[in-house]
Amino acid sequence: MAAAGRAMTEHTEPPVRVVLADDHPVIRDGLAALLTAVDGIEVVATAADGDGAVRSVTAQGPDVLVVDLHMPGGIDGVEVTRRVRPQGVGVLVLTMLDDDESVRAALDAGASGYVLKGDSRQQIVRAIHAVATGATFLGSGVGVRAVADARATPDPLAVLTARERQILDMLAMGVATAAIAARLGVATKTVTNNLSAIFAKLGVASRTEAALLARDHGLGRAR
Repeated sequence: MAAAGRAMTEHTEPPVRVVLADDHPVIRDGLAALLTAVDGIEVVATAADGDGAVRSVTAQGPDVLVVDLHMPGGIDGVEVTRRVRPQGVGVLVLTMLDDDESVRAALDAGASGYVLKGDSRQQIVRAIHAVATGATFLGSGVGVRAVADARATPDPLAVLTARERQILDMLAMGVATAAIAARLGVATKTVTNNLSAIFAKLGVASRTEAALLARDHGLGRAR
C-alpha cells in the first residue's frame, strides 16, 4: 500500500504557479487567500503595481499572471501583459471593466483570459487552469463583440504580432505545435500560449478555424 501511495504521489500534477497583481490590498490578499485554499494552485508572489508585476514574473517564472487593468506606477495591465507575454507566461485579466475596448486591448496585448471581479470563485479558478494549459477563457458575456470585431475587419490578421503571424503561418501549413517550437527554438508551452493569444485575437475556437482563416488571407502556402 505504501508503494502504491508513493506512486500516486509521484504522478500528481504539479500545481499551477500563479503571480497576482492588483493595487487594492484587500482584493489582492483576499484572492491570494482564496487561491491558496484551492488544490492545484500555488500563489508564488503578489504585486501592487505594474513594475512589481513584471519583476515578479521575471523572478518567479509562473504559469499564470493574474493582473488587473488599472495598475499604478505608469504601467497598466495592458502594458504589463505586453511585456511579460514573451516570457511564456499565460495572462489572465481580472478586472471590473467589461467594455469592449478594454477587452480588445487586453487580448491584443496577448492576454489569454479575461474575467470580472464579480465572477464566482469557481469561474476564476477555471480560468486560471484554462490559461495555464494554453487555452483561451472569457468570462460569461465578456468581450463577445470585441472578439468578433477581429473577423469583421478587412484584414483580421493585422491584430497579430510578427511572431504570432509566423506561428499562424506554420499552423496553417499543418506543422504541429512541438515542431513549431523546435523551428523557433522556444519551449512548446511558449508556442501554446502564443496560439491561445492568436485564437483570442481572431475570435476562433480551434486550430482548424485559425488555419482556415489564415489560408483565406494568404498564409499557410508552401514556399
